Amino acid sequence: MACQQFDLVADYLQIPENDRARVKYPKRAMTVALPIHCDDGSTRVFTGHRVQHHLTLGPTKGGLRYHPDVTLGEVAALAMWMSWKCALTGLPYGGAKGGVECDPRKLSIAELERLTRRFTQEMIPFIGPQIDVMAPDLGTNEQIMAWIMDSYSMHAGHTVSSIVTGKPVGLGGSVGRREATGRGVAYLVNRAMDTVKIDASRATAVIQGYGNVGSVAAMSLARLGVKVTAVSDVNGGIFNKAGLDLWKVDAHVAKTKTVQNFPGGESISNAELLTLPCDILVPAAMERQITEANAGKLQCRILAEAANGPTTPEADRILEKRPEIFLIPDILCNAGGVIVSYFEWVQDLQSFFWTETEVVDKLYRTLEAAHSQVLSMSRKQKISMRMAALSLGVKRVHEAKVVRGLFP
Repeated sequence: MACQQFDLVADYLQIPENDRARVKYPKRAMTVALPIHCDDGSTRVFTGHRVQHHLTLGPTKGGLRYHPDVTLGEVAALAMWMSWKCALTGLPYGGAKGGVECDPRKLSIAELERLTRRFTQEMIPFIGPQIDVMAPDLGTNEQIMAWIMDSYSMHAGHTVSSIVTGKPVGLGGSVGRREATGRGVAYLVNRAMDTVKIDASRATAVIQGYGNVGSVAAMSLARLGVKVTAVSDVNGGIFNKAGLDLWKVDAHVAKTKTVQNFPGGESISNAELLTLPCDILVPAAMERQITEANAGKLQCRILAEAANGPTTPEADRILEKRPEIFLIPDILCNAGGVIVSYFEWVQDLQSFFWTETEVVDKLYRTLEAAHSQVLSMSRKQKISMRMAALSLGVKRVHEAKVVRGLFP
């Protein structure tokens, strides 16, 4: 998917054939074996990956995910998207991504710690505050970032808080980092509602994926006056035409670890959820959720891609023939997380920390600038929002590589 998108954009931008491979291929891809002692006395070997797409504009930046289906190809695609996302929002980073093939729900806290520290140890030659900075992603959290920071710091012989972002505030994390992606999604949806003339107080939203991003986006949209009628997680979804009570949903999730069997809503599948009639559809779960099979059945006015790569290229071609759907492409829509990760990195390097008001204000300003550029280019060139966003990102990386030249 990522390569297909790049090829389309490279054709559109008329990037010379000589330059294409340099912009497209990752600088480094590492796969490592991670043997750990398990609680039952056995030794298991896990597989870990890290892909650094390019270091032309600064260190690489990107999440680390723990999931049974992690593959090197998936990690490479996500690293490429991170490159375009960072360039689009003007951050001095290249893209990176990492993953460990495991099911974190089936590992104890002690096993997770051993696995994380082993992965960090294997990555030490390839990471650093000016080389590659990790952050939380699917299946990882603040605690995992704290273990990475501690492992790296023990190796360095002093505290290196800028080695990761998304860590606990007490260890040099930034206020507002955990909520940043979801807040960014809601901010851009609000801007899109202005564009397509939807009144927030009469709008309805459906959210696939009620994790960190989806839950914060839901609550932020509700504060704008939007009625959230359906949410889901990996087990399935819940729907209430009159609107869900999100405070009660949050309490239910905290208690049962799932949205399923919530007393204030009827059960629906993830597939049914995507085609519900609504004003705002937010896919905030896994890749490839909107496909050739369901793209024609979507009943939303705004499609806000909070997940990475939720729409396949085949579905994109269908959506391009549906001008009534306003798309906020993933590399713009979910950029809030990496923007505030950048703020956290800057604060750590300076040992000077900002208030939450400053962080959120700077986040919205950065998103506003990127959104305005994408919307303006989409309208002037008469191209899709996705093509406009990708073109801006790819063009900046290509120009930087050309200006720097080829070493040696």
